[in-house]
Amino acid sequence: MRSPKDFFRPLAVGAPTPLREVPVRPSRVIHFFDPGNEKMAAKVPQMVGSVDILLGNLEDAVKADRKEAARAGLVRIARDTEFGEHTQLWTRVNALDSPWVLDDLTTLVTEVGDKLDVVMVPKVEGAEDIHYVDRLLAQLEARAGLQRPVLVHAILETARGVTNVEEICAASPRMQGLSLGPADLAADRRMKTTRVGGGHPGYLVREDPPTTDGAPEIHAHRPAHQQDLWHYTIARMVDACAANGLLPFYGPFGDIADVVACEDQFRNAFLLGCVGAWSLHPVQVEIAKRVFSPSPEDVAHARRVVEAMGDGTGAVMLDGKMEDDASVKQCQVLLELAERLAATDPELAQRYAGRSPEWEGAS
Repeated sequence: MRSPKDFFRPLAVGAPTPLREVPVRPSRVIHFFDPGNEKMAAKVPQMVGSVDILLGNLEDAVKADRKEAARAGLVRIARDTEFGEHTQLWTRVNALDSPWVLDDLTTLVTEVGDKLDVVMVPKVEGAEDIHYVDRLLAQLEARAGLQRPVLVHAILETARGVTNVEEICAASPRMQGLSLGPADLAADRRMKTTRVGGGHPGYLVREDPPTTDGAPEIHAHRPAHQQDLWHYTIARMVDACAANGLLPFYGPFGDIADVVACEDQFRNAFLLGCVGAWSLHPVQVEIAKRVFSPSPEDVAHARRVVEAMGDGTGAVMLDGKMEDDASVKQCQVLLELAERLAATDPELAQRYAGRSPEWEGAS
């Protein structure tokens, strides 16, 4: 373990000084694209400004014989595209045990590191994985003469990774956040589901049976409620991120056609503390942007509470409910997020200002 005195020192001579705080920018949606797919690559410039994060995927969904083409495609896209202030460029490199990851990092950091905000690392299992990437990135940054560090985002996709999540979050000042990878995690845990994220109809709770003359009627109709397979893992991930000043994200929702269930899963993650989710298809972009933006109704209520509390001490009654200093802290979370989003989204700014009442009705 590094001394706290050395934690924020560069790991290579000439590398940029590590950041002391993660930059907090609108990050409601991480939209994945295959940079080796010409049709997808052609759409990237059109999405700049409308998507918070564009991620060039080099790992899963890219066949082995197309890895080099995808890497080269991402370099071209990064060089030819102006991403502006409101869209970040990320990449997901190949796994650390793969034969491609070293070339991924070496090529991207030295050739387009000035355009690259975050490197997403799959299947991170412990702090040692982050330490390896941390040192390597510092060496490559020094070689490329970069002025700012490339940050690291880890995916929780194994039981060991979840077990070590706190150590992973604290492993480097380069850590930006975490994402849940439900499909690989389900396989590693030996969970009996073939779904990519979302719930399962077999994972439920059922009401106790009615009784007749004291005898339970176990075969009578008993209402059941589907449960969330990922509640525990998301909550643990959020806690680890919050304790270390990082940003937690929900990962993929594989059933593209089921936009209702996708929105439900994204909202569960939002309420638990996640800042955004992955998008595997353009239809999921708008879902994520809507869900991970506070509703105008919630923003208006938060403003009323803060205004009613005055100096933030004591307690007041508002609409029959007690509000105190803890209420103010909860409301400030929503207001800070709303202010950040409104600064880059004029439509949201109007809604939060109360100029679009039909939006409140829809929400």
